[in-house]
Amino acid sequence: MKKKAFLPLSSKLFLIVTALALTLVLVFVFYQYRRENEYRVELLNTKMQGYNKEMGSRLVNKDTTSFLRYERRLLRDGVRTTILDYEGNVLFDNEASNSIKKDNHLGRKEIRYAISLGKGYDIKRESANIGGKWFYSATAFPKNGFIVRTSHPYNMRLSNVLGTNRGYLWIGLAICIMLIILYYIYIGHINKNIKLLRSFAEHAEKNDDLTNFDVEFADDELGEISKNIVSLYAKLNNSEDDKTRLKRQLTQNIAHELKTPVSSISGYIETILDNPDMDENTKKQFLESSFSQCQRLTNLINDITLLTKLDESCDSFTTEDINIHDLIDSVYKDVTLQLQKRGMKFLNLVGPNVVVNGNQMLLYSIFRNLTDNAIAYAGEYTTVTVQNLKQNEGFYWFNFTDNGVGVPEENQEHLFERFYRVDKGRSRKLGGTGLGLAIVKNAVLIHGGWISARTASTGGLEFVFSLAKSNSK
Repeated sequence: MKKKAFLPLSSKLFLIVTALALTLVLVFVFYQYRRENEYRVELLNTKMQGYNKEMGSRLVNKDTTSFLRYERRLLRDGVRTTILDYEGNVLFDNEASNSIKKDNHLGRKEIRYAISLGKGYDIKRESANIGGKWFYSATAFPKNGFIVRTSHPYNMRLSNVLGTNRGYLWIGLAICIMLIILYYIYIGHINKNIKLLRSFAEHAEKNDDLTNFDVEFADDELGEISKNIVSLYAKLNNSEDDKTRLKRQLTQNIAHELKTPVSSISGYIETILDNPDMDENTKKQFLESSFSQCQRLTNLINDITLLTKLDESCDSFTTEDINIHDLIDSVYKDVTLQLQKRGMKFLNLVGPNVVVNGNQMLLYSIFRNLTDNAIAYAGEYTTVTVQNLKQNEGFYWFNFTDNGVGVPEENQEHLFERFYRVDKGRSRKLGGTGLGLAIVKNAVLIHGGWISARTASTGGLEFVFSLAKSNSK
């Protein structure tokens, strides 16, 4: 059976980033073009307004000789001068014939603006009198009842003045291309890991001999994750008694757990790509959902990494004396918002002098994972209680209980199995990885203790476990 052709996730990510980069450059170029063009037009208009005011002041002072000398100088530079009254009648035009001077200009854009606002301009309008396209700038002198208008042919020379500097366009494109190249190289590393991991999964699914499956993953976070997955698989595969069962179960579980968030992310991204006109709110919701799935992947990867370390190098954890009461308080502070959101209470009944010899991180993970489990599954408005049951010469015994919905007895013995869920659909919806209680059990065992789960007297779930005392006790 042929596999359905699909675009790899790495390619989709590359296309999305490329599209976003190009869109950003185009938006920037469009904005910069408009802004610079407006600036240059305003600069030219300011210059021609200066001409208008110079000639207007000469007319106000009735200095006809100076006026004519000034307008002839402008004419030599290609600037046309027109004097109009407030009725739009042409009183003077240094390039129009007497018959054309009778044409009324009241409907011209720059004249209308000059009458209402004191000044105005128009660009590239076809001249009705002498032909060609011109740039017009008019200034009103209301006290004297006339308007001075200068104009310049919209020829190549003026187009160059008004044209924008496109240097920023090439700089923007160069930066965009550099970013795309760098991202392409980065995506190549991700794609390499994905291909190698897929190859590993395919071999494992076929029950091939993976004894010599020695591949070099890229030296990044995904590469480290891939190494941990392969290492975890190899670790379990070394068990001769459960070799076949564990290999199939672990591969299927990891593939399934990774497939769900990856499929969700791929689906959201594909939808965004297939719908370029999608409204921003919907696009934001899809991106937020993708981020949530990425967080779930991160949590799963972190749990797998920790379990691998617990299996392979349990002797590498440093130990010290830990005050359990203070440690539980730190857990409570970290989950206060989640507890408040679900209306739950948390009671730390462990005495202030209970000191355990162990690893800070692992001991924290025990109480944190048990608390997270209670928050997720005990139910709203329930109470979580942690207390020190008893002690003997070498150990403290603790119980961690809630008065929530509980777990059926037939499921309790499986709670510490990796990827085991009582309600799989609900667990994934809540973001659980299925590895939290497995981490708890392994962390307890590393500390020389023992743990079990049972139905609490309150009807909820109770965990009973032991931890070694401090050597100084």
